[in-house]
Amino acid sequence: MLKTLVYSTMGRVWSHLRHDETDRELTIHVTTGDRKRAGTDANIWMIIHDEKGHSTDTIKLNRTLKNDHERGATCTFFACSGQGFGLPSKVEFWRDSFGLGHSWFLDRIIVEDKVHSSEHVFPVHRWIQPERHYIIREYDCCLPQEDEHQEQRRTELKYYRRIYQYEMHIEGGPVQIKQLPEDEQFSEDYKWDIVKCKGRFTLDTKLIRWTTDKWESLCDLKRIYKFSLGEPACLEYWNEDRWFGLQRVQGVNPVLIKLCTEIPENFGVTSEMVEPFLEDFTLADAIAAKKIFIVDLGILRGINCKDGRLLCAPFALFYLNRHKELMPIAIQLFQEKSPNNPVFLPNDPPHTWLMAKIFYSNADASYHQSCTHLGFTHLLMEGVVICTHRNLSPSHPLYKLLAPHFLFLLAINSRGLDKLISPGGWVDKTMTLGRKGMFELIKKGISEWKLNVHGIVPNEIKSRGVQSDVLPHYPYRDDAMLIYVTIRKYVSKIVHRFYDTDDKLINDYELQQWRAELVKDRKLGGCGLMGVPGDENNRFTDTEEVVDTLTSIISSCSLGHAAANFQQYDDYAFTPNYPGILCADPPRDKTPLTENDILNAIPNKQTTLDIMVITKLLSTRATKSLGDFESQFMFHPTCVQAAKEFREELAEISRQIKLRNRAQAFPYDWLDPEYIPNAISI
Repeated sequence: MLKTLVYSTMGRVWSHLRHDETDRELTIHVTTGDRKRAGTDANIWMIIHDEKGHSTDTIKLNRTLKNDHERGATCTFFACSGQGFGLPSKVEFWRDSFGLGHSWFLDRIIVEDKVHSSEHVFPVHRWIQPERHYIIREYDCCLPQEDEHQEQRRTELKYYRRIYQYEMHIEGGPVQIKQLPEDEQFSEDYKWDIVKCKGRFTLDTKLIRWTTDKWESLCDLKRIYKFSLGEPACLEYWNEDRWFGLQRVQGVNPVLIKLCTEIPENFGVTSEMVEPFLEDFTLADAIAAKKIFIVDLGILRGINCKDGRLLCAPFALFYLNRHKELMPIAIQLFQEKSPNNPVFLPNDPPHTWLMAKIFYSNADASYHQSCTHLGFTHLLMEGVVICTHRNLSPSHPLYKLLAPHFLFLLAINSRGLDKLISPGGWVDKTMTLGRKGMFELIKKGISEWKLNVHGIVPNEIKSRGVQSDVLPHYPYRDDAMLIYVTIRKYVSKIVHRFYDTDDKLINDYELQQWRAELVKDRKLGGCGLMGVPGDENNRFTDTEEVVDTLTSIISSCSLGHAAANFQQYDDYAFTPNYPGILCADPPRDKTPLTENDILNAIPNKQTTLDIMVITKLLSTRATKSLGDFESQFMFHPTCVQAAKEFREELAEISRQIKLRNRAQAFPYDWLDPEYIPNAISI
């Protein structure tokens, strides 16, 4: 017996004929993405298909006199399936061009089958073009060679290649986006937060009043923090040698210190100079005992700085004492031995030794901002983001794995960092090298960066010889290793689920094209990344190669950026501690200096405030913690379970780090997973 069913869908009346025994009610939730101009007034239709090949009638996803499909909104509709209809397995939908909204970003469709108490998720994450039919499978997560709708994938990638194009904004530098796609712009909420924070920080510093632009004393400088943006952590011990050593292992640039196996020929330090600091060792014996460590910033040699400023290219030598403390024992500010390039020592006149450390720190800061921070996270990963959009379909499981870690990266580089490194901008005003020198250094740095060394944390640590049995206290290393291993475990679960045979990996033409474009020369239309695992034919042949590559990318976007970024205010704000710019020439002899000489070298009040405001802004976290994704891309059960276990393991690491820090005089919490964002979004 047929009955007529009449029911309301939030204001719209639908009529259907159904068999009581065979038809069943479906509830459809349609979520529009929370993006700029994501909503639409267009007419939208959908057909639901089951795994047996049956289909529903066409369902209209609009309600009369209702603003359906607004940005960030979820709209609910009801429909009936026909006789013999099985479990929903894919949805087909399309739209017209009616209304003011010319675009529509569809986040997901969820279909509830109330009879079987089942829920079926169809992630979309796409801008829906008018008059085009889209077919999305449940979970929308499959390799291209297994997709029934390969032509849809090819059409989408052709579109993405048109809007995600490479360009080298820095001559000889990493590739960047030619024109920022609308889809990559900041959300309105996030954009407002950035502007609001900068305005608030600037307002806070306006409470400071002065009659001159020069500092009267270091105490005068210290007074400005308490009632403005807060006191940097280093304020009371910035001039101590112990702190100078700690900065190498837990500062904002903790990736340069390495085991010294021999003294470089152009470093003029001798055993006689440093033996007073070696606790009865000779220099040769201390080197043999793996107690000597070095930073060599020779890469800075010859950098052309703004307005003829002079940038040091120093050596710094450190000794691991019986208390397991890393202590500086020698600094040479330039690479060439000469009478006017002395080796400064801890027993030199106090302010002379302090000035040598300050000029070393200025060089270290120049490398930090140019390479460790901007070059190796923001800019290298920008090329990876572009390459991913160009080559991996939104339906690809590895696209879904990577996507949460790309949030706002192109926007922050195009709309945020561009302002900081524009001519006459923050870098020109507050960094010794200026923007041209920074670009020159970035070019040098990326020519040496290799994914299989610098992008894989255990390999990078090993390359510098600073494993835990050599250098006991190294908080950055210990935390980075824990998190890297956890990320790799998470990535491995997903990779091995979808590539359970070698053939699946070898025949994944999207992934193989992605790898080929990652390593392709930048001048020929690729990213130019070096050290990407694979064979001589630019192909992945082993799943571990894929795991290493993906883990490197995710860790660079999360822990790598967090370590280099969020400590900036604490390190840079008190300028003698870690000066981006200095206003005097470096010392050329060991003439006793005074506090006044240091005051003349550090930035003036206005420049100091500029440094404070921007580093405070850059140190602000505005997105969710690692593993707690802003948008859920992965709905496949294996991926959902892997992400759950990932969060649980990160929570345990966070607990361990907090426990350790309670016992530390100088706690390091910058790689506590609770404080690591998923992506480079500031």
